[in-house]
Amino acid sequence: MNSKLHTVCDSEGRPRTLLLTAVQVSDYTGAAALLSSLPPAKALLADKGHDADRFRDALAERKVVACIPSKLQRKIHIPNDKALYRNRRKLENMFGKLKDWRRIHTRYDRCAHTFMSAIAIVAIVIFWIRSTSPEPSTQAQNPRRAHAL
Repeated sequence: MNSKLHTVCDSEGRPRTLLLTAVQVSDYTGAAALLSSLPPAKALLADKGHDADRFRDALAERKVVACIPSKLQRKIHIPNDKALYRNRRKLENMFGKLKDWRRIHTRYDRCAHTFMSAIAIVAIVIFWIRSTSPEPSTQAQNPRRAHAL
C-alpha cells in the first residue's frame, strides 16, 4: 500500500528518471537501481539515506563525486561540499511541485502502476514548465523595486 519514489533529476531540478518501490526498500537500494540510468554528471546530491559504502563506490567507478552527508552512526565521517549540497533544494522543490497535485499528495490511486502513471504525467508537466520558463535574470522586474533605488 505504501511506496517510496526515487528520482533522478538534472541540475535544473527537472525529473529524468522515476522509480516507485515499496516503503521498506532502503534509499540506497533504490538509488542503486537507478544508477544505470544516471546521465553523465560531475556530482550526485543525495540525502543521508543514501549514505552507503557500496553506493559511494559505485559512484566512484562512474567518476561521479558523491555529495552525501554522512549518517550519524558512521564511524568515519566522510566530508561533503556544503555549498554544492545547497543545490539539492531544486530536487526538494521538484518533490514539492509533485505534491501540489492533489492526486499525488493524497495518493488516491491504490495500485502502484496507476499511481506511477499519475506521477509520470505530473513529472512531464514539471519538466515542460521548467524547460520553457525563462531564466530568472530575463524575467520582468518588479516595477516597485525598479523605482526604489
